[in-house]
Amino acid sequence: MGAAAGVVDDASFARAAFAVVSSSPEASANQQAMHHVLDGSPSSQELSAQLLSSDKPRKKKKVVKKWRDEWADTYKWACVQMVEGSSRIFCSVCKEYGRKHRRNPYGNEGSRNMQMSALEEHNNSLLHKEALRLQLASKDRGITLLERPIYIKALLSKSAESIIETVIRRDPHESEYIQAVQEIVHSLEPVLSKNIQYLHVLESLLEPERVIIFRVPWVDDKGEKHVNRGFRVQFNQALGPYKGGLRFHPSVNLSVLKFLGLEQTLKNALSTFSFGGAEGGSDFDPKGKSDTEVMRFCQSFMDELFHHIGPNQDTLTGDIGVGFRELGYLYGQYRRLTGEFECALVGGRNLLANSNLHAEAAGHGLVYYAKHVLADLNRDIKGLRLCLISGSGKLAMHVMEKLIAVGAVPVSLSDSKGFLLDDEGFDGSKAMFLKDMKSQQKPLREYTRRYVRAKYFDDARPWGEKCDLAFPCATQNELNHSDALAIISSGCHVIVEGSDMSCTAEAIDVLRKSKIIVAPSKAANAGGVAVSGLEMASKSNQMHWTGEEVDTKLQELMRDIYQKSVAAAAACGHSKDGPEALVHGANVAGFLRVAQAMLEQGCV
Repeated sequence: MGAAAGVVDDASFARAAFAVVSSSPEASANQQAMHHVLDGSPSSQELSAQLLSSDKPRKKKKVVKKWRDEWADTYKWACVQMVEGSSRIFCSVCKEYGRKHRRNPYGNEGSRNMQMSALEEHNNSLLHKEALRLQLASKDRGITLLERPIYIKALLSKSAESIIETVIRRDPHESEYIQAVQEIVHSLEPVLSKNIQYLHVLESLLEPERVIIFRVPWVDDKGEKHVNRGFRVQFNQALGPYKGGLRFHPSVNLSVLKFLGLEQTLKNALSTFSFGGAEGGSDFDPKGKSDTEVMRFCQSFMDELFHHIGPNQDTLTGDIGVGFRELGYLYGQYRRLTGEFECALVGGRNLLANSNLHAEAAGHGLVYYAKHVLADLNRDIKGLRLCLISGSGKLAMHVMEKLIAVGAVPVSLSDSKGFLLDDEGFDGSKAMFLKDMKSQQKPLREYTRRYVRAKYFDDARPWGEKCDLAFPCATQNELNHSDALAIISSGCHVIVEGSDMSCTAEAIDVLRKSKIIVAPSKAANAGGVAVSGLEMASKSNQMHWTGEEVDTKLQELMRDIYQKSVAAAAACGHSKDGPEALVHGANVAGFLRVAQAMLEQGCV
């Protein structure tokens, strides 16, 4: 082969003697072809090429996935992820925007034809095209922090606009807080235009009275040291001592706690009790931690916080990641440090006589508020077949229980991995099973092992399912623009926010244009405030409230908050059946009560 290959390279080789010894017909044919080459016949170049190609050994193809570059340019939506030890192709567009399928495996490593065929089939599918349409319609992409104020700036007066610009200039990276301020200022525009002194009050209100940030060192079970950051935002004390939640979650930062403190201030103002607003927490994650590790963290957290709280100064309540266990450890360390039994925490299992009612009140109050909203629409909550709930914490569980009690049918819950859908609906026995699962910290997926007709959807949210009523109870901004489009298509009429600021500003705009009524959490989720007030009143008067009495008081409070919101909205020119009437009404009613107290107390 080496000699043959050299024929075309060495011109002097043609003048040399050439002899080939062969014992096979194939070799003889090659010899004849070589003589044609040496004779210089017209087809010698073609024959030479054939000879060289036939004799050249074929290289074994390497199993290299060069074709990945091909589909990477053609199918921009495709991405590769490891699933159960093997590489799978997924559609990132459908995962984020698709309503029918969020997780899309198309073949595995090995067969190029199978992969390319599946990619092409999905690229032309109606489901993928629908997801692309939702992606193009979404305004979430490309909206930077500084562009968010422009979203509603055209609707604001110059004075109101200047307030938002001041907040952005002072804290440009606090996106959650800026969003909350935008919503409130937008609602207050009619009030600010009529009374200029409220403009100065609002400027003061939007700056927290006190922000406490501290280090929380603790040691895990392996003896390793960790440090987390603790916060307490004491937002406003004009109406009474601070009162607000405590949240332990990795997403906790100053922006989140400032927006929660502002929401809590207005929420407390809507009730008939005299509480200021506050919020605190840490970026510590209690999930996966042992009881001993949680206890060490809570004790270290309270070592600093106890200087700033007290029954007549600041009262803590549970929030995400802070339940009976955490409140118990916090209270134990608080009592040890202060030597006082009088409690600065509300909602622990053994702290107050009606602590269990406190845990239920927020969820039950949410359903009572929804009843009033539906009543004004000439509808009854009893018999509603499709009620979607997101989240699976204490609030979501109590909403589910109360919906079952009033004759409605909840069909969904969710967690961080996906959502659970039971088309037959949850009943009393299923609710008990779910509560037992959560107490054992089992994932929602376990429900489908017992109730095989139920389905669990990975990496998805329930808003694309058919429903009459929606209760987002997971976390802030869980309903974005694409979720709003999905919930409109699902046939939903009313959204009752359980979590604070459940909808993004873009989602609110979409829902408003589609005439979907949104009940804000600062009004609908004020049930916990009611029970806290009753607990403190019973303690000071040495009275004991029965469960029936507390429930009666709770219903009265939720009716009063709803009526206040409707009246305030009407005074600002919003009819009670308008999609944003309850949002504007709650913001105006809560602000006016706080503003009046601040004006009376002067510049403090």
